[in-house]
Amino acid sequence: MTDNTHTSLQVEKKFFTFAEPPDEMVLDSGARLGPITLAYETLGTLNEDKSNGVLILHACSGDSHVAGYYSGEDKRPGWWDSMVGPGKPVDTNRYFVICSNILGSCMGTTGPTSVNPKTGKPYGFDFPMVTIKDMVKAQKHLMDHLGIDKIMSMMGGSVGGMQVLRWCVDYPEMVRSAIPIATTTRHSAQAIAFNEVARQAIMTDPNWRGGNYYDGQGPDHGLAVARMIGHVTYLSDDSMRSKFGRRLQNRSTLSYDFNGDFEVESYLRHQGSKFVARFDANSLLYITKASDYFDLERGDGNLLVNDKLAGVRFLVISFSSDWLYPTYQSKAIVAALKKNGSDVSFCEIDARWGHDAFLMPNVQMDKIISGFLDRISREC
Repeated sequence: MTDNTHTSLQVEKKFFTFAEPPDEMVLDSGARLGPITLAYETLGTLNEDKSNGVLILHACSGDSHVAGYYSGEDKRPGWWDSMVGPGKPVDTNRYFVICSNILGSCMGTTGPTSVNPKTGKPYGFDFPMVTIKDMVKAQKHLMDHLGIDKIMSMMGGSVGGMQVLRWCVDYPEMVRSAIPIATTTRHSAQAIAFNEVARQAIMTDPNWRGGNYYDGQGPDHGLAVARMIGHVTYLSDDSMRSKFGRRLQNRSTLSYDFNGDFEVESYLRHQGSKFVARFDANSLLYITKASDYFDLERGDGNLLVNDKLAGVRFLVISFSSDWLYPTYQSKAIVAALKKNGSDVSFCEIDARWGHDAFLMPNVQMDKIISGFLDRISREC
């Protein structure tokens, strides 16, 4: 990346506050929450009739910083900089991109780390349980604030894909097109199991203290282990074999101790340590639980089988090596949508990097998304 690219796409973290008492937002659980602040980022220019909006929904531990740099001194751009920007697949010369941080996070949006107005202290474990539906409801308030009543397209991978589907179910009249990537309509028992092991790693750390640790040492070890567990699910056997194999870390022989002989051990410990430096343990508990609760097939049938979705155009993308949300789960999304007569395109991309493949630069994905958005834009 050239210095010119670094300095040309400057972005700013913005904040929107709503649901001031006594008009708190009613959550899925029945609890009331307010005030609520959403951190968000916009790139590009909203056109006169406000028809070029593209909403990007981030994954579990992501944030609103989707692309570009906050300053010329930043060493790293936003998390999807390869996808979003001038002349990129989500071209900010043509589209107005919005990305907001999800409810329950710790990256600027109201969550367990936020101050509870009733106590003057961080919510901690007094923060109410939130769901994917609640996250989308909060985003709807942001769209109203921006004056956007019809979103040209929305896209997201993993938990972001869940939000895309929830948007389509709850506010179909606002969605022209949707791109759910590497996602599912509901967690499998295996996905729930991995999340529960990660949560137990945090909650059994003695420094967790029932979620009220903000006045001292937090559950750093438990959070690091939780991230290590999660990171394994984001990769694939092929990618780990290619990247690490059984290579030793800075040694030529086995140590015969537990300090970590293998490169993969060192890598996971490093990922855990990095995560502790940027994320909150309680937020991870709440967000993983929200993803476990997500279920579009509960009750009277698949919520995607809905005549109101017939006018929404879909592009569903999966990856061949994703074993967290395998391709059969994306095909189930496609099958449900076709029952409505929806315009649905589907592509399984051959990629070796597992679930995280949607975050990696990929020429095929770039072309598919760019072409789909161009088609929708011309129709609009």
